Amino acid sequence: MAKSKGTYEAEISKAITQWEKDFLGRGSLSVKTDILRDMIIVNLQGVLTPAEYRVCETQEGLLNIKRTRSELVESGQDDLMQLILDITGVSVNSFHSDLSTITGERVIVFKLDDNLEKTLQK
Repeated sequence: MAKSKGTYEAEISKAITQWEKDFLGRGSLSVKTDILRDMIIVNLQGVLTPAEYRVCETQEGLLNIKRTRSELVESGQDDLMQLILDITGVSVNSFHSDLSTITGERVIVFKLDDNLEKTLQK
């Protein structure tokens, strides 16, 4: 039996949480994944530590945290793209990520080679 869209979304959320723990040393507080056409959108809540929030109180600190966190995630980009391929069977064309230093939320968008949502509706 083919996996449902919700099953794929749950598997991706779980795998990204594990990747965060293994690669970054800690996971986010919650992860929600949505498959939309040829994109996988991952919303990670609670990414920043209390110390990082404090550093973000200054403009220089905010830019440093944002830059450092972006470099950390982007250094694991190949692992994340492989994770998506392993779960979905669809290659990732591009990877986009941004972090809000106000909410501590990271959004990751994986742009896929194919319309995954359409194939799941068959």
